[in-house]
Amino acid sequence: MEKKLIKVVLSLGSNIGERKRNLLLAYQHIENHIGKIVKFSSYYENPSQGFDSDNDFMNTCIGIETSYQCQEVLDKIHWIEHAMGRKRTKKGYEDRVIDIDIIFFGDQIIRQHGLKVPHPKYHERDFVLIPLKELDFMADPRQKFKA
Repeated sequence: MEKKLIKVVLSLGSNIGERKRNLLLAYQHIENHIGKIVKFSSYYENPSQGFDSDNDFMNTCIGIETSYQCQEVLDKIHWIEHAMGRKRTKKGYEDRVIDIDIIFFGDQIIRQHGLKVPHPKYHERDFVLIPLKELDFMADPRQKFKA
């Protein structure tokens, strides 16, 4: 029996090294370990938000289809980030090779420790909203209009 595919929106960003190459490598990891990329937005350059950095971010959003549950996807995202060299510290926001956030996961609304979907700050961040609008892949399940 085939598992049902769930539509998911991920936001990706990089501000260390060859940013576009980092994003493309993350795409490969996502396709190999999480699900098929169905749509992707353009790349957008942005200054860092929430911390000071001389390195601008390159951001994008992708729409994928996966048969995994949300926690499994988050675990795989953390594995991808670690495999690509991201070091998580307790300092908060900082420069990173790759950052992958779950923005939407089907029509699910999840509020658990370490996992909040839809992403609680996506609507405050132009570096997510602009590519999300271009992506035009799915709607915020809490809204009646398309995000």
